[in-house]
Amino acid sequence: MLRLKSSDPDFARAFARLVKDRRESDEGVARDVQTIIEDVRLRGDEALAEYTAKFDHHSPADDQWRISPEDCREAFDALKPDLRAALELAAQRIRAYHAAQLPEDRDYTDETGMRLGARWSAVDGAGLYVPGGRAAYPSSLLMNAIPAKVAGVGRLVVVTPTPKGEANPLVLAAAHLAGADEVWRVGGAQAVAALAYGTQRIKPVDVITGPGNAWVAEAKRQLFGVVGIDMVAGPSEILVIADARNDPQWIAADLLSQAEHDPVAQSILITDDAAFADQVADMIGVEIAMLPTARVAKASWDNYGVIIVVDSLDEAPALANALAAEHVEIATDDPQALFDRIRHAGSVFLGRMTPEAVGDYIAGPNHVLPTGRRARFSSGLSVLDFMKRTSFIAASDAALAAVGPAAIALAEAEGLAAHARSIELRLGL
Repeated sequence: MLRLKSSDPDFARAFARLVKDRRESDEGVARDVQTIIEDVRLRGDEALAEYTAKFDHHSPADDQWRISPEDCREAFDALKPDLRAALELAAQRIRAYHAAQLPEDRDYTDETGMRLGARWSAVDGAGLYVPGGRAAYPSSLLMNAIPAKVAGVGRLVVVTPTPKGEANPLVLAAAHLAGADEVWRVGGAQAVAALAYGTQRIKPVDVITGPGNAWVAEAKRQLFGVVGIDMVAGPSEILVIADARNDPQWIAADLLSQAEHDPVAQSILITDDAAFADQVADMIGVEIAMLPTARVAKASWDNYGVIIVVDSLDEAPALANALAAEHVEIATDDPQALFDRIRHAGSVFLGRMTPEAVGDYIAGPNHVLPTGRRARFSSGLSVLDFMKRTSFIAASDAALAAVGPAAIALAEAEGLAAHARSIELRLGL
């Protein structure tokens, strides 16, 4: 664990190194993924079968690659009532939040008499990647599938790895609840390639979303442009800004809530009290010892955990903006005052009673968020990731007469005579 103090002479240099640390895939991963993508593009299902046998250690029969809607419904019906109710509440809240994001079409006539506007429509097909290796996340399926359904996507295709042939029943239950149209037993970079190019079994989609490991993230990066993607996601991150009025055990648990995701996840604490920082560090050791995910959480905290002690929490927003973290908790008496100065963050959790984990499951906003400082220029998953905008123009005789001469002048200036002529002919010039 790295400990920094903002008043130290070398703080700026040390903090700059922290900001630049990407913790993402190396050139070896990129080369491997490129090979996998090309193999799936050329050989389709044959390549998928070989990679599934190699990485997931099973070989589905021809009729077992697709998990049936009946299997998904049975998994949902078999849930314990309290768990089923929890999934239903999460789905309800996610749906309500994302329904409010739906954009409005525009259609108006300007002062020249020209009709202008834009119409929003959903993509035809979306592919949703649901991890199934280190952990299976039904919450991720809900967070991806429900916005797609709200957007109006006609075909939702889920791909998820099933190690040794075992499908996670919670993932299947969530697929039923969210209304997924297809669920396929395939994961990794090969699944992303199959969604992008299609195979003999799996038809291609228009947009691919969802988190995954370094190979999945790299496959999405390489396939951007072949299909739309939501974002290139790296290891998870949390930044907690906390004063000494917090319970150190709560803050320790919050930091570990991301550390347990991945050995290269990163948890950062900014506080203005050195003694409180010590208490949190001590409690992290206590909490790790009680976690079933202790090995992963300890590796993350030991190698990438950071505590920054500042003279005043007024320094925190500038540091937060530089880090542009995926998750930011502000556990202070007046979190809004700091939030007002934070421009770059995937999602922000305000107040002592708002742990990041509530956003992962039940609050409503999407938990698929930008990592690796990408919150500087991108946002969390929304209905807009499954939609596109088509503009339209309708010019009357008067409207073209009003604006046409300017268009002709610009076309001639660019040396595009046919552009100019197409307008001139209509104006009788």
